[in-house]
Amino acid sequence: MSCLRIIILCVVCCSFFVSNAAAVKIEISAPGEQTIPLAITSLVPIESPKAGVVEGFQQVLENDLDLSGLFDLVNPASFLSDAKKLTLRSTEVDFAQWKLLGAEAVIKGGYRFEGEKMIIELRLYDVITRRLLTGRRYIGKLADIRRIAHTFADQVMLGLTGELGPFSSRIAYISNRTGRKELYMMDVDGNKPVRLTDHRTIVLNPDFSPKRKELIFTSYKKGNPDLFRKEIYTGRESRLSLKQGLNIGGRYSPDGREVALTLSRDKNSEIYLIGTDGTIHKRLTKHYGIDVDPSWSPDGNRLAFVSDRRGNPNVFIVDVHNLKVERLTFEGKYNATPAWSPKGDLIAFSRLENKEFNIFTIRPDGTDERQLTFGPGSKEHPRWSPDGRFLIYSLDRNNQKSIWVMRSDGTGGRRISAAGGDDTHPAWSGRW
Repeated sequence: MSCLRIIILCVVCCSFFVSNAAAVKIEISAPGEQTIPLAITSLVPIESPKAGVVEGFQQVLENDLDLSGLFDLVNPASFLSDAKKLTLRSTEVDFAQWKLLGAEAVIKGGYRFEGEKMIIELRLYDVITRRLLTGRRYIGKLADIRRIAHTFADQVMLGLTGELGPFSSRIAYISNRTGRKELYMMDVDGNKPVRLTDHRTIVLNPDFSPKRKELIFTSYKKGNPDLFRKEIYTGRESRLSLKQGLNIGGRYSPDGREVALTLSRDKNSEIYLIGTDGTIHKRLTKHYGIDVDPSWSPDGNRLAFVSDRRGNPNVFIVDVHNLKVERLTFEGKYNATPAWSPKGDLIAFSRLENKEFNIFTIRPDGTDERQLTFGPGSKEHPRWSPDGRFLIYSLDRNNQKSIWVMRSDGTGGRRISAAGGDDTHPAWSGRW
């Protein structure tokens, strides 16, 4: 992994900065509301130009912000003379030009090299108030250009919506492109895929730790479906739960201190809580039905899970403290893989209808159920981005399985995993 040092730019004159509250005139929070007309200028070389910088940065930044659905990108063909100027102070920007083009915000920046070290200066300006919303200086190498673009896209989201974007986080998933189901990780836009395991068997159901750069997943490496833990950067791994029978569907608690999973140690599939040392803390369900796929509420007090205790598989909620179980879904013959939104307001899940799965959301009180995906193919295993703005899922269509991302309202769907294998069971990391 490349090591990227990010430095927050300090500006001497305080009049160049304003708080998010001062920029409220153009603040939005969700797709479907009024979009912000945003101009993204090309990076200007502060000294001599170098190949690969402008194109690599521009494509990533534009793709990230376009995916958000919050911006209407101004056509670069209409840009006037100010677009080619390295204006890193608000007093130097010709805001009248950008206002003429209908832009309400503009991104400008420049770059230079000191040997192998690359320095990029970036600014986000509010055209309406003629103020600087945010400024950053990034120091790295040319190989870090994509990471810098993702990181600044997060800052643009923060400056214009009040909340960081998810673009510098990671996606874990399962792929059989080597002939076996192994654990992989990639950027949010599908770039830089890397294989994390070489178990040469079946690997399933990854989940990121909320506190550390590590993952848990189920593997048959030792012959039994055991729960493994793997440190991403060191590559060290160990078995976290190796009870006889199933050790599947592991999900870290929001504080990272416990893991909810399904064990079949008592001859039936039940939901348990274990510590990060593998010891059993509590059994949460006790029923002759099959209980699987736990997902934590953000406050750590409840878990959504799937059970066939009432006949067909449906989503239920169990209180971690008093073990009270309530049924959440009542429609459809097969509901599976719930995922609780990080904001706590929605639970996404997949439902089988007419021989295909689609993604739905529902509120934790059982109201406002909505179908998000349509069209051919089965869409399964939804998981939320850390800001709750997006969902990833696996799509099985034309005998090919791939990872897709969409906005939380179901719009903007796009494939992110590359061709060459069946890709399933995605998981989205927290802030990286």
